[in-house]
Amino acid sequence: MNAPEFAAAQWTRATGAGVDPHEYRRVTDGLTSVADWGPSFLRTGHACVTRAEQAGSAVTAGQHLLMGARWFHLATLAPYAEAGRAAAEADQALSRALNLLEPDARRVSGEGFTGWLRGPSDAPGTVIVVPGLDSAKEEFLDLASALLARGLAVFAMDGPGQGVLAATTTLTAHYEQVVGRVVDALGVPRVGLVGLSLGGYHAARTAALEPRVAAVATVSGPFRLDWAELPPPVRDIMTRRAGGAGPARAFARAVDLSGLAPRITAPLLVVDGGQDVIPGVTNGEPLARLAPHGTYLSVLHGDHLLGNARGDWLFPLADHIARTLTGAAV
Repeated sequence: MNAPEFAAAQWTRATGAGVDPHEYRRVTDGLTSVADWGPSFLRTGHACVTRAEQAGSAVTAGQHLLMGARWFHLATLAPYAEAGRAAAEADQALSRALNLLEPDARRVSGEGFTGWLRGPSDAPGTVIVVPGLDSAKEEFLDLASALLARGLAVFAMDGPGQGVLAATTTLTAHYEQVVGRVVDALGVPRVGLVGLSLGGYHAARTAALEPRVAAVATVSGPFRLDWAELPPPVRDIMTRRAGGAGPARAFARAVDLSGLAPRITAPLLVVDGGQDVIPGVTNGEPLARLAPHGTYLSVLHGDHLLGNARGDWLFPLADHIARTLTGAAV
């Protein structure tokens, strides 16, 4: 895949993550190869940090840093020797932003996870946002904002093989164990889960096995994976994140919710894009059908992660989580 094709493929994901579409065009129009992606996005993130350091107010500085965190994270989407550095800079920019904008936000870390707990200390419910194969806590800031606007507390996390932890850990199919440790660390009796892309599998599996999950939603989550049919770029990412081809194949074999879906007792919303067709990936309709309290939302024009259809799912999903987790009208 050449640079223009790669940029076009990432267009709705990047703009869905909240970067300015015009700036995205300016950055990607100058790429001569995919190898230029990481350095170009890293430079754009550094420009945001410079703006933050020159800002006349803490609010403006924090907003520039949040934008920088997005660009640093997006730098990791293409093969890049300094992807670990970019992930670390995304993590640092987010940390600096929240220290300025939300002094009560709290960093919470433990075995196999790290993230930020945001929102009121007396929130009626807490939601854990679970990223996917090559996503991270910095990618879904707008989702966190939608949940925060409904009065919920939000813990956006990186787990094994994800975000800032990708350099030191590898993917696990047993993500429910990680979420269990998160819930223990947060000290809450029950949580909602939102999982995006591969995080949708993690969230659904966790909802089946962790009794403290009281509400769950998935976005573009796989019901099943077939390693032999997956596109080579997906296999390559999975191989890097799992620590080798053998572990990646074993991980892909484990991604199958057919036996677990009937065990999900929490209210479940499954969101898919009708244009999200990836060889080797069975989308979420069977999950919604087999779960006892599953609801299926298919957005016909939506692509993977539905960055091109946010109004069709983002706010209904936030309402679903708020309503089912707290029992309050939204």
